[in-house]
Amino acid sequence: MSGEALTRDAVAKHNTPEDMWCIIDHKVYDLSDFVDAHPGGSVVLEQVAGTDATTAFYNLHRQEVLEKYSDLCIGTIEGEKSEVIVPQPGDLSPVPYAEPLWLRPQFKSPYFKESHRKFQKEVRKFIDQEVRPVAQECEKSGKYIPQQLIDKMADNHMLAMRLGPGKHLHGKNLLGVVKGEEFDYLHDLVQAQEGVRANARGFQDGNMAGMTISLTAVLQWMPESERKTKVVNEVLSGKKKMCLAITEAFAGSDVAGLRTTAELTPDGKHYIIRGTKKWITNGMFCDYFVTGCKTDKGFSVILVERDENLETKLIKTSYSTTAGTAFVEYNNCKVPVENLLGKEHQGFAVIMANFNHERFMMACAVIRHSRTIVEECLKWCNQRIVFGKKLVEQPAIRQKLAEMISLVEANQAWLESIAYQMSHMSYAQQSKLLGGPIGLLKSYATRSAHEIADRATNIFGGRGLTQSGMGKYVEEFHRTYKFDAILGGTEEILGDLGVRQAYKNFPKSML
Repeated sequence: MSGEALTRDAVAKHNTPEDMWCIIDHKVYDLSDFVDAHPGGSVVLEQVAGTDATTAFYNLHRQEVLEKYSDLCIGTIEGEKSEVIVPQPGDLSPVPYAEPLWLRPQFKSPYFKESHRKFQKEVRKFIDQEVRPVAQECEKSGKYIPQQLIDKMADNHMLAMRLGPGKHLHGKNLLGVVKGEEFDYLHDLVQAQEGVRANARGFQDGNMAGMTISLTAVLQWMPESERKTKVVNEVLSGKKKMCLAITEAFAGSDVAGLRTTAELTPDGKHYIIRGTKKWITNGMFCDYFVTGCKTDKGFSVILVERDENLETKLIKTSYSTTAGTAFVEYNNCKVPVENLLGKEHQGFAVIMANFNHERFMMACAVIRHSRTIVEECLKWCNQRIVFGKKLVEQPAIRQKLAEMISLVEANQAWLESIAYQMSHMSYAQQSKLLGGPIGLLKSYATRSAHEIADRATNIFGGRGLTQSGMGKYVEEFHRTYKFDAILGGTEEILGDLGVRQAYKNFPKSML
């Protein structure tokens, strides 16, 4: 009966609590057996029994609710067709400003080539089909990322790609469309932004974010050896997990204030590490910890493998426990001196160089997440009826939308410009020239997120404070956008970094 053509007159006859039909988007739904299970109770369904409930439904619900209960559909109104667009995995959104300019068919870009477009399509398909369902479930349950998904990302090199361009990608065919040697920071931008579309902020960090900000340090600073090859292969294959452990309760951005110590044994073959770390992303399920330590003449970075002397405890934060945020205690961990990254007492260079890519990725993510919130607001303002009008017909609402759109587009343009520069600079040049600009971009992007979260919550009203239904993504964004403003360096620290770097190159003769 699901494909039966029905008339509106026939539907109108089914208007009692025991025999209840309604029309939504030209399709007929039999709600008779669903009444008692309806989360909103039976009364609201009785109010639309036998009628076209399209406007009422979309004034309260997302399209995904209809898809969830598709088995209730018993037919279609004769001579009519569904009007609502249901995106398929990999599709671009037709909503204005929902995609960056370079992905909209009417526009061109000097940065992105055909390989970037093909790559974007494949990444989006993978995120939509494989990552998003898992992300949403983990976000609700708080469970850590399942090994099955990690294995899939290892097999298609998504794990390796998240470290950015480099020799670790050479010889690999990335999603069947890009050679590893051709992968640049614009491809990196694409994969970072597409990943955010899973719309699960805790899982976003729980999805091996610790690896992306720690394995890079191992690749760049650990001497070539069998030990390094073993560690890198274990992590890129997904068999072992790795995180960055710098922050302490006593020291965040003030690395010089670290209290975790690394002392050489009398034979000079091992370090004994003692101390604590706090707010360590993925720390709960990691096997390796890239650890910042105080040594006798300065600051050093050492790779520590989990053993019985390393203990982790879960820290609950504003987002889901799926991120595995941990308090870490090193109780006399014995580590081979070969695990030193860079030179002893010169670990500051290791950490600062590593920050550039971390902050770049965070900027990619928060800018893309902000765009998703703009899309949510645009869709809501088009379907929400208040005082007999769509929300978008209110001038005050249009002004809020205009401000949000402007912030997202400005940030995306700056981000793409920096990604292009990164693609034409060596690692050393990036460290020297782009630390300040990347810091300023991240600072501005998170400040913009603050404004966008505020406006979006006001637009959605009570729904913007509810962890389900139409406003759930807005609620999550408003609750979690501050992570991007704090992690990797606060807005104030990064703003100061950007200005200080500018003044380093300030012409002495310029008054």
